[in-house]
Amino acid sequence: MRKLTFQPLPQKNAMGLKIILTGTTGMVGEGVLLECLENDQVSEVLSISRRPYAISHPKYSELLLSDFMQIDAHRDRLRGFDACFYCAGVSSIGMSEADYTHITLTTTLRFAQVLAKLNPEMVFDFVTGALTDSSEQGRSMWARVKGKTENELMKLPFRGQYNFRPGLMTPVKGQKNVKGIFKPFIAILPFFMPKKTLSLHEVGRAMIRTVTEGYSKQVLEVPDIKVLGV
Repeated sequence: MRKLTFQPLPQKNAMGLKIILTGTTGMVGEGVLLECLENDQVSEVLSISRRPYAISHPKYSELLLSDFMQIDAHRDRLRGFDACFYCAGVSSIGMSEADYTHITLTTTLRFAQVLAKLNPEMVFDFVTGALTDSSEQGRSMWARVKGKTENELMKLPFRGQYNFRPGLMTPVKGQKNVKGIFKPFIAILPFFMPKKTLSLHEVGRAMIRTVTEGYSKQVLEVPDIKVLGV
């Protein structure tokens, strides 16, 4: 892994960050979106999604895109952004390695490559997962694919590129996209596993601080996210 030193954005952008966000119709992306909309440092959020998200807010706009591999067709809409928070993703359950690789690695990398050309001063944050396999050699298919995705993203010429490996996450107030299976456990998770649990406010704040301040590591585990998410 190459060692990079990132500088903060110029002060003129510190209170007017323009963010591209994916995954707003999922739990993580929705939580990050709500934090960004509340955060005074963020002036604009462009959601790129396959499906619309029902919200009206002066900071918020949408680009609906059924195939992220076609992102290059919208180059003019994508210029001038300070960061991309890539929260889109799918579960590997029931998927072949080829299909999971196409969605998780190929599509993400294509999306990031286009943004790197248009916005080389951008910070690109990718939501990966705890236990991701950086060696790309382990037995777990999803962990290998996520690890390769992280490794390939770190080669791109962004001003900063960070890979978030959150563990258990609790939603923020107002979230709609929370899977029913998690709802009975959400309230008790922070009490029983405080060191492994993050709120999506913390994740969102940590992402914003990678843009304004940078961080000493490119792979952020739960303790790193907690440090930045205060």
